[in-house]
Amino acid sequence: MDDDADLVRRIERLSDLVNGDPWLVHRGRFVTLELRLDLGAVLYHVAIDRGRIAAVARGPFLMRAWGFAVRGSAEGWRQFWRPVPPPHHHDIFALQKLGAFRIEGDLQPLMANLLYFKDVLAAPRRGNGDTAI
Repeated sequence: MDDDADLVRRIERLSDLVNGDPWLVHRGRFVTLELRLDLGAVLYHVAIDRGRIAAVARGPFLMRAWGFAVRGSAEGWRQFWRPVPPPHHHDIFALQKLGAFRIEGDLQPLMANLLYFKDVLAAPRRGNGDTAI
């Protein structure tokens, strides 16, 4: 359960990590959407407004709209957020190929702003200091 608490701590720091990075916010300046993240059984809704994380809310949610979702196992997120992820755990698409993640919904905003979203989702790696979670 400590591992799940660490995942929750990391995702709940997402707004500070993203909004505190002026270049990342600038890169996402045309992005305004609702994103769903599943960290195993823990669900999150992330509201993005012009590249800034406006809100990170913990679910469960009933009938809440989202543009696209990244649904991953808790272990998949643990490996992805290691400072140096192991092979095949460094990228959301690599994790999807492994079956640890599913990417669903309207993928046009994801693909049009791919580097932005990859950096947003990888932001919890920063400032970690440990090598395994």
